[in-house]
Amino acid sequence: MRYFLIRILLSLIGVLVSIVIWDIEMVTTITSGIGFFFIGISFIFSGVLVSGDRMRANFATESDEDRKQRNNVSFRSALIAIPSFVVAIFFYFLSN
Repeated sequence: MRYFLIRILLSLIGVLVSIVIWDIEMVTTITSGIGFFFIGISFIFSGVLVSGDRMRANFATESDEDRKQRNNVSFRSALIAIPSFVVAIFFYFLSN
């Protein structure tokens, strides 16, 4: 529930900031930027940006608790990014 409120709040803040500072055409840029930021965090924590050898080495040296925490951060940051992309797509089609 907490992450649901965080992602809704971030999407609303992105929309309000872009409307107040710029105009409605910037809503897609701001909200998609928020989405890309959290997708980047998700990629970094999931380990998809490293080679296979490094991924195997990380998997062999980390504990189960560390792996679970890393996967939770990756999953939650991806969940935070989804509404930002939905809002960006909505305003993109609304403005065209």
